[in-house]
Amino acid sequence: MATAAKSEAPCCDKLYTCRLCHDNNEDHQLDRFKVKEVQCINCEKIQHAQQTCEECSTLFGEYYCNICHLFDKDKKQYHCENCGICRIGPKEDFFHCLKCNLCLAMNLQGKHKCIENVSRQNCPICLEDIHTSRVVAHVLPCGHLLHRTCYEEMLKEGYRCPLCMHSALDMTRYWRQLDDEVAQTPMPSEYQNMTVDILCNDCNGRSTVQFHILGMKCKICESYNTAQAGGRRISLDQQ
Repeated sequence: MATAAKSEAPCCDKLYTCRLCHDNNEDHQLDRFKVKEVQCINCEKIQHAQQTCEECSTLFGEYYCNICHLFDKDKKQYHCENCGICRIGPKEDFFHCLKCNLCLAMNLQGKHKCIENVSRQNCPICLEDIHTSRVVAHVLPCGHLLHRTCYEEMLKEGYRCPLCMHSALDMTRYWRQLDDEVAQTPMPSEYQNMTVDILCNDCNGRSTVQFHILGMKCKICESYNTAQAGGRRISLDQQ
């Protein structure tokens, strides 16, 4: 974070160029909103928090927020009053979802599943904070959030949301490939007339389908993201 000023932490009266440096070196966190004074790196004058040094006119940061007391390079940042913090913009590319309580890309407006205060939950992969993280959040189809980097790592191992098991991306193409594999892989005779009760993780529907070792397809939404629902397998010729 490029800045020509050090903020005086009101909690310990120490000077740091950013709150993250403070938090990494101290046993407590810096309340950015309570910062009152900064020190110019060039002339070392301590003064009220502001964007330009009153003594030598040094610009402390191309971007300055007088609420968060954030000094930084210009990244089209904006302060979101509802989030309570600064976000990387540009502002016109984002909207604040009041139910999710988070700024989201405009292309998600009216096209995402809302979960109340979802950003106030930690990332289920790394268990770190999402709301104030500098890592971009990724919105899953189910509405849950992951850090973008955690999402990309998750896809190397699986395709389901770690919280609700819903498919984390559009699997339609893969399901159709699985259709072909199932059709080309007949089960042994003792299993050909056997059914099983399943629960679909994508639509939450229940159905009874023919058992197959490669996967069991939901009759409602045609997803293979299913699990046996505890029902006993019943041979059709025994009914």
